Amino acid sequence: MNEIIFVSIGGFFGAISRFAISRIPNKTGFPFATLSVNLIGAFLLGLIFGLDVKGSLYSLMGIGFMGAFTTFSTLMLESVKLNKEKKIKFYYSYLLSSYTIGLILAFCGLLLGRWM
Repeated sequence: MNEIIFVSIGGFFGAISRFAISRIPNKTGFPFATLSVNLIGAFLLGLIFGLDVKGSLYSLMGIGFMGAFTTFSTLMLESVKLNKEKKIKFYYSYLLSSYTIGLILAFCGLLLGRWM
């Protein structure tokens, strides 16, 4: 039961943080907010894993906060929208940067966590 409480608290703060970032004005049509939260999340989750966080703290941060903060489904939806709107340069740069930079940042977070 305690784990559910920790996941819920982390999820609340992760969702609020994501909501706040998504409200930053963007007139370019490029999904900077989703890209930002997913890249930050990739790094932080790598860091959490590298630090070997376990138990209630992992439930709070790794599952709750990061689960609500990052958003794979929005990445997919925004990719489909960019493709449908024929914004091909944005489409490819969004997907390429999301996956490539995301993997690099997750790996950097992991290394930093192991080093600390």
